[in-house]
Amino acid sequence: MISPVLLIEDDKKIARVVKVYLEGEGYRVIHTDRGRPAIEAAQKEPPLLVILDLMLPDMSGEEVFQELKALADVPVIMLTAKSSEDERVAGFALGADDYIVKPFSPRELMYRVKAVLKRSTKQDLAGATSMSFNKGALTVDGHRYEVKKSGTLLNLTPTEFKVLFTLSSHPERVMTRDELVNKALGYQFEGYERSIDAHIKNIRQKIEDDPKSPSFILTVYGVGYKFIGKRDD
Repeated sequence: MISPVLLIEDDKKIARVVKVYLEGEGYRVIHTDRGRPAIEAAQKEPPLLVILDLMLPDMSGEEVFQELKALADVPVIMLTAKSSEDERVAGFALGADDYIVKPFSPRELMYRVKAVLKRSTKQDLAGATSMSFNKGALTVDGHRYEVKKSGTLLNLTPTEFKVLFTLSSHPERVMTRDELVNKALGYQFEGYERSIDAHIKNIRQKIEDDPKSPSFILTVYGVGYKFIGKRDD
């Protein structure tokens, strides 16, 4: 049986509409209107994807997100009325795979669901080879979907992996945020530039010895980013 989409939304009308659209696309849906039952549901059956409202009656959506991520590396779309750019960036900084603001189009949400699931599918890069940089200081393996720092396995989200893989596959090439969105995320959405910045910040925290003086991902101000690691022979 295919894993379910876990929908965490306390607005009954929104939940009903989203559930109908998801089931119309062939997904099995488990819906809860609170955070704690959602975590319990995920413990019983790891979800394929989580659609998470950040404003819940029993606990904050951010807390739910962190507990779900501790259980499994499941892709998460945040669904919320928090619409400011800073709030969206904060969601991406937590590690969210996408962020959609209410009110929204159910058809757009379905598009986002498919895009997030596509880039979280490891088979996308099954033919890729392993790349090693700076005398083994960083290894990016597209076949195993693994990133290692000096031999130690790192925990990157699927989106973070795609961004890093895209950059490291084109060393010394300056890539605009627009290019990174198209190649790594697969589509455009509101606030994409700031979201890429948030993902890069998260990646640097994981792969760099000193994120403020990076050895791998350099900011090219006014343009985008460049991977500067030296590939091992």
